[in-house]
Amino acid sequence: MSTIGCFEGFQPVALKPDGDDQPSAKDSLPMEEGSSGRDSVPSRMARQPSVTESVLYPNLYTQPHCTRKYFVTRPGAIETARQDLKNHVDETMGEAIQGFWLLTEVDHWNNEKERVVAITDNTLLICKYDFIMLSCVQFQRIPLSSICHICLGKFVFPGASLDKRQGEGIRISWGKSEEQSLLSRWNPWSTEVPYATFIEHPMKNSSEKFSEICKMSAFIAKLVCAVQNAHKSSSRPGRGQEMMVSTEPILIQTYTGLMSFIGNCNKLGYSLARGSIGF
Repeated sequence: MSTIGCFEGFQPVALKPDGDDQPSAKDSLPMEEGSSGRDSVPSRMARQPSVTESVLYPNLYTQPHCTRKYFVTRPGAIETARQDLKNHVDETMGEAIQGFWLLTEVDHWNNEKERVVAITDNTLLICKYDFIMLSCVQFQRIPLSSICHICLGKFVFPGASLDKRQGEGIRISWGKSEEQSLLSRWNPWSTEVPYATFIEHPMKNSSEKFSEICKMSAFIAKLVCAVQNAHKSSSRPGRGQEMMVSTEPILIQTYTGLMSFIGNCNKLGYSLARGSIGF
């Protein structure tokens, strides 16, 4: 049987048998000179400190690259919207704005839409504002004296519906849903719906400024007070007794939900940076 010769500078290595996982005496770390094996201390290896830093974001929307996608968070955008709305109220209505909020409207087809909402002396003003072009696109005026029901609660759908929505919201009604025509109920672009449903805007937690103007509790408190005052000052007798505030499920009568699923997943109802389309 032939043997392998040892080349100069190399030493033969004895292999451990299989299953021998116990460390040998040669495998131990070197000891300091002048110390016995009992009280000897292994030499410490130097470790370089890490030069990288990690930053934790407790909330998704506090990340700068997420908040900058919404044009409403661009510097001066929400201030311009507030001033444009104030100028419109001064020129066309002659009233004073009591409160200003940035909310998300959920229409009767469960589609989310970015809205600027203001409460004046006698009117609830819902504005569709283009934060890209910084211009008012559409206004909806609801007299405060015509609001008869304010409902707070979770969203529910018909039993056979495939659509769904988590969380809570507020529905403001100025008419009975039973009086809504069949054509407007099944028309996703109808403006004859006798109610408006709102939830909080996604940018609520992006900064302290947006936390104030997106706060739903402050909007509800101001709205209830304004509606009660409007009913009391109304010329019709007993008008102040007709407004009701309740806590109950909010029904959205959609069944397939395909349109709202595509629109809400892609945030089509918001002024949002969509990225470059070309190459």
